[in-house]
Amino acid sequence: MPGPSGNVSVTRSTLRQQIADALRDEVLAGRLQPGQEFTVKEIADQYGVSATPVREALVDLSAQGLLDADHHRGFRVHEYSVADFRGIVEARSLVTDGMFQALVADRQDLLRPGDPRLAAALAGVRRRGEEAERAATCGDLTVLIGYDLRFWRELAALFGNAYLSDFLHRLRVQSWVCTVQYLRTLSDLRGVLWSGHTELVDALARRDATAARGIVEAYNTHSLALVERLAAG
Repeated sequence: MPGPSGNVSVTRSTLRQQIADALRDEVLAGRLQPGQEFTVKEIADQYGVSATPVREALVDLSAQGLLDADHHRGFRVHEYSVADFRGIVEARSLVTDGMFQALVADRQDLLRPGDPRLAAALAGVRRRGEEAERAATCGDLTVLIGYDLRFWRELAALFGNAYLSDFLHRLRVQSWVCTVQYLRTLSDLRGVLWSGHTELVDALARRDATAARGIVEAYNTHSLALVERLAAG
């Protein structure tokens, strides 16, 4: 069994992740606005914890591109521009293009087409997609973001490369942080949000990488046009 120092380390690490997750959710919910500043002490007081795990969590979020560190004033929520969003979308596309091609190919290091485990995994991803689509149809942005992030994370996991999956997840979070500031200005999001998740899974289940790319390209075009329109006022 680990000694006392090990228990302290595990507890701090868990707390660090919990604080990072909570703050990320605050940003995605729009309760922490782009450019908003705060200190380690303010966050520690808010959650009733010591400064160390808070500082570590804030450094983690800074490394993920969600916060900017100011050594004299603390931290601030990163402000993404429309140009930033275009760059994120392009990076997302490069990752997913390679991922789709690998998923439909007969690669030895991945679950093979026809393997019941692949069918089961795709069915699980599809369920996440169905929940995301319901939230999009209802215009429930908070629920959509949660299921959308899970959908893409589980889909990327099928590629079998944890580094790639983590990178795509980071891009997905950043793109949501960027778009939330604009989407929250709309009073009714029904019919506004992309809801092609299950269509994408079905294309991949058919081993149709061309169709999958087309679905994502249409999604990206839709998202860019929406953000550009809302940014222009």
